[in-house]
Amino acid sequence: MSVPHVAEAPGFSMIKFLILKFIGVTAFTAALAFLQAQASINTYRPDRQADIKMGVLHGILMPAALPGLFTGHDLPIYAPNNTGRGYKIGYILGINTCGTVFFGVVFWRPKKLKWP
Repeated sequence: MSVPHVAEAPGFSMIKFLILKFIGVTAFTAALAFLQAQASINTYRPDRQADIKMGVLHGILMPAALPGLFTGHDLPIYAPNNTGRGYKIGYILGINTCGTVFFGVVFWRPKKLKWP
């Protein structure tokens, strides 16, 4: 009695995977840049004292300011009028959250992907 041959489902090719990853990272970066532009208008006001929630938001959006800073725009990345330790803790948490999500997407690789 012979064992029937079962065809394996084709997995993602490396090219398709890299294209999808590039699109995902580009979309994530564009969304952060849009949010940074909106946040800089609405949340970096000298008359408002930034608290821990604003610190988290500013930390998450800080990496989105990098392209603007490279192109010569003077974008705010830190609120000088803040509550102190609470704002700084929120800012660090925000930076780490953004980094975890961004680098998690960049370095994620499905197990069924066939690498050469």
